[in-house]
Amino acid sequence: MSTLSIAVVIINVVLTLLFSLGAAPILVWIERRVAGLIQDRLGPNRCHINGIRLGGLIQSFADMLKLVFKEDFKAKAIQEGFFFSLAPVIVFASAFLSFMVMPFADDLLINGERFIMQGLPMDLGILWFLALAGLSVYGIMLGGWSSHNKYSLLGAMRAGAQVISYEAAMGLSLVSVLITYGSIHLGDIVTYQGQLLFGFIPAWGIIIQPIAALIFIITAFAEANRTPFDLAEGESEIVGGFHTEYSAMRFGLFFVGEYVAMSASSALIVTLFLGGYHLPYLNTQTLQSYMPFILMCIMVALPLGSWSAMRWIKKHNRWHKAGDVRNHESAFLQKGLIGINVLVIAGLGFLLFSGLSETSTNVATAIIQITTFALKLLFMNFIFVWVRWTLPRFRYDQLQMLGWKVLMPLALANIFISAIIVVVRGM
Repeated sequence: MSTLSIAVVIINVVLTLLFSLGAAPILVWIERRVAGLIQDRLGPNRCHINGIRLGGLIQSFADMLKLVFKEDFKAKAIQEGFFFSLAPVIVFASAFLSFMVMPFADDLLINGERFIMQGLPMDLGILWFLALAGLSVYGIMLGGWSSHNKYSLLGAMRAGAQVISYEAAMGLSLVSVLITYGSIHLGDIVTYQGQLLFGFIPAWGIIIQPIAALIFIITAFAEANRTPFDLAEGESEIVGGFHTEYSAMRFGLFFVGEYVAMSASSALIVTLFLGGYHLPYLNTQTLQSYMPFILMCIMVALPLGSWSAMRWIKKHNRWHKAGDVRNHESAFLQKGLIGINVLVIAGLGFLLFSGLSETSTNVATAIIQITTFALKLLFMNFIFVWVRWTLPRFRYDQLQMLGWKVLMPLALANIFISAIIVVVRGM
């Protein structure tokens, strides 16, 4: 394996870590800020490092440190210590591994060598995600059983029944998607969505398969145990459900695993239904053709974005008294943003002045597509959080009725209709 190949593999693994595990503290921050917005309160805004708060993001890192150093308590009734400790590891590992097959950008071509921009380059795609998403429930059930707590066991049983109900509808919704795209490889599916329908409509999955998109998004909420489908940890009914007896980093793995699973589900929704790493009307070939113009637009947009960010920071610092340590944040971030803008604009200007080669154009295309994927992923995660703080938790009978009596027949009907359309078009 060449040095270049090793470098690309490392970059893919690092991107996977950033988009899954690294996104957890950011998602916790988004969760708390959105909750504060909906409930008409401020949210986290006190925790800081020498006055640097980053809008409350430092609070998420403080919470993580608290979990690391917290006492790891285990009740005397718990006899199966190995399985008790293994359960959160299964949940976390399955959520993280399910993210590994998500394509961040189109295949990168450097010096005639092609690299797949995935953490784990394989052709299984959707099947890999379904296998590992289903595996996570074993960790939940194992944790509930090994806790020797009736509430934990009840939560684990609820999780098992919920996954069986909604994974069936999820799989059937994906069958219609596979019929349409004719491939299980996620890279091929995203490439298909780079086309245009009737010459002006982006061929995104949510437009081609709206029913499948609706079913998959609903079942993804249930697979990730997110409200309104968080029956496995209903605080008002079963204390904390399957993780009632967990504390410290054992609970932390469950906690982080939920956000990693949410990020993985969001990534698959983006990949299947929201065009993946494609911008509307800008597939890989179009990006490469208009790269000089796009880079000039980025050079103009960067200062405007930084100016908006500084206005937001000053707005939230206006109530601080003179000498408040949090006033350091404005000066520090202003210098940092100015420095980043100067470096990026100078680099882009040098590229444009010296002329874009084929390699630099391909690398720039990959960077733009990775950024596009990250923004779409952040948007979909925001939808997950928004729904949690908007809809109440379903009753258990309502949850099962929705899965078996509504989503399942709808998914079967969608398969039948999709198959007819594909056959008729192919004749």
